[in-house]
Amino acid sequence: MTGYHLSLISLTGIMIVFAVSLNMIMGLCGQVSLGHAAFYGVGAYVTAMMSAGGVPTLYALPVGMLIAGLMGLIVGFASLRVRDDFLAITTLAVGFLFVGVVRKSRALGGEFGISGIPESGLGPAGDAFLVAFCVVLTVALSVYLSRNWTGLAFRSISANEEAAQTLGINSAHYKLLAFCIGCALAGLAGGLYANYARFIVPGTFGFSLSITAAAMVVIGGIGSTAGVVAGAVLLTLFPEIFRFLGDYRMLVYGALLVGVMLFQPKGLAGIPSMVRRWAGPR
Repeated sequence: MTGYHLSLISLTGIMIVFAVSLNMIMGLCGQVSLGHAAFYGVGAYVTAMMSAGGVPTLYALPVGMLIAGLMGLIVGFASLRVRDDFLAITTLAVGFLFVGVVRKSRALGGEFGISGIPESGLGPAGDAFLVAFCVVLTVALSVYLSRNWTGLAFRSISANEEAAQTLGINSAHYKLLAFCIGCALAGLAGGLYANYARFIVPGTFGFSLSITAAAMVVIGGIGSTAGVVAGAVLLTLFPEIFRFLGDYRMLVYGALLVGVMLFQPKGLAGIPSMVRRWAGPR
């Protein structure tokens, strides 16, 4: 396997972790987050700075997760006071605030970012294995949470928060938990990206990255772990698959998004049920 293929596998795995992290908040708990790239950036910058300071990558990644999770906990408190469109605007502001702070901070490299991030020492194959290991853990955690009592509480809040509260579900507790876990996993994805790219700049963690993650969740199927994984793989490999189209790639990309929203609102996760419905007896 060539270095190009290992690099592509690593990037795809990183985006799977990032998309699943957003699905924890947006898909399972029903909380809108349009600034998720900020927590991805927190993990990336923490890991990059610690690695530059001589801390091994395997130790820097958990610290990046912890700090991103704590920031998610802070933002989660905002979800207790606002919801729907107001929550979307709040999280959007967090994303813009992060990019603005990083660009003005000399300690974080300002506009030039952080370059020359040391290698993990695992080699290209080892880095790809590390990403794959994190993908397995993230997906397993998502499946576990979606099937136990916590996942049921998340889904009940997503469906009708007032009704969930009347059943004795502490919506504040579970909202904070969803933000904390989702943002921590986003920090893990960001740390993996810093180790993968060896160079980070503020523009990488802007609004477009948050929208890309949201598109992966929606196209894959909101609330479906398997669907979100498929959506992340599809949208990450899309530029490579359609490279022969040149400048028309974005046109095809936009048409794909519109087509999924019009003809398959449940995303890729809804395809099996659609096939069974059409293949079954009329």
